[in-house]
Amino acid sequence: MSSVASNEHVVASPSSVGSGRISHSGFDRGFRAAAIGCAALVLLVLVGIIGSMIWGGLPAFREFGFFGFVGGSTWNVGADRYGAWPAIAGTLSSSLIALVIGVPLSLGIAIFLTQLSPAWLKGPISTAVELLAAVPSIIYGMWGLFVFAPLVANYVQIPLNALVEGVPIVGTVLYSRVPSGTGIFTAGIILALMIIPFIASVTRDMLDQIPPVLRESAYGIGCTTWEVVRHVLVPQAGISIIGAIMLGLGRALGETMAVTFVIGNANRLSSSIFDPGSTIASRIANEFNEAADLQLSALIALGCILFLVTFSVLVAARLLIARVQAR
Repeated sequence: MSSVASNEHVVASPSSVGSGRISHSGFDRGFRAAAIGCAALVLLVLVGIIGSMIWGGLPAFREFGFFGFVGGSTWNVGADRYGAWPAIAGTLSSSLIALVIGVPLSLGIAIFLTQLSPAWLKGPISTAVELLAAVPSIIYGMWGLFVFAPLVANYVQIPLNALVEGVPIVGTVLYSRVPSGTGIFTAGIILALMIIPFIASVTRDMLDQIPPVLRESAYGIGCTTWEVVRHVLVPQAGISIIGAIMLGLGRALGETMAVTFVIGNANRLSSSIFDPGSTIASRIANEFNEAADLQLSALIALGCILFLVTFSVLVAARLLIARVQAR
């Protein structure tokens, strides 16, 4: 009798489990549909943004032509003539300066925190670096305009002018006609300060995730700290470091308020990195409030170009990561 009861219990167990699975199948389908809906919503929003920007900038592209607008160097509101190249050049130049300054500093911070820092110092420095990301961009801009720009003018531009004036090529790139402290170089330094916490934090986290046995083995065979970093840590975290750098570059390309304060907002091309200039974001911020008709369309077209530049950077990052993975 007891054996029959046990058999019935064994037979009944799968059915009970099956009924439980059946009862949860509706929830699983709903969860799957919700996840797909969230992903589709992101794509719809992205397509909507791109479509609205193209539609808004279409009059400017029709008036000047796409390549005529991108390559034009004149921005004259009174004559209704607009060209995007000075703003594009300023965007790329300031972002390049930010990367040249910010990437080595960020990697140095990450390596120090993971390899060289004593335990009691690691926490305060990590917190300080992360707090840099929490500072509003307008604070960076105000500090750059009222504190940093005068220092650049007095201790960099004026002494440098005395050294490079009349020197071929170098004098052209480093000479500032009006040593006010504002310009492409100052904007690049402010952007470097703004992207350091992003690159440093991501790189530090990736270096921390490398198995300690790899580092210990390298130290065990007599490698120096530099050799461990160069031949063990960087190859292991190379893809993540590239991603962190591209994240910082994306921040630098699209930054608005901080750059608007310190870049000088001059609508012209200059061969000197110390002269005032403009970026796509700063041009839009300065003129969008009072723009109308063709000027408004030109500003929206600038936003469309900024989107294309950012998208191109993303594609380049993907290709670079794929090339690194293929090695």
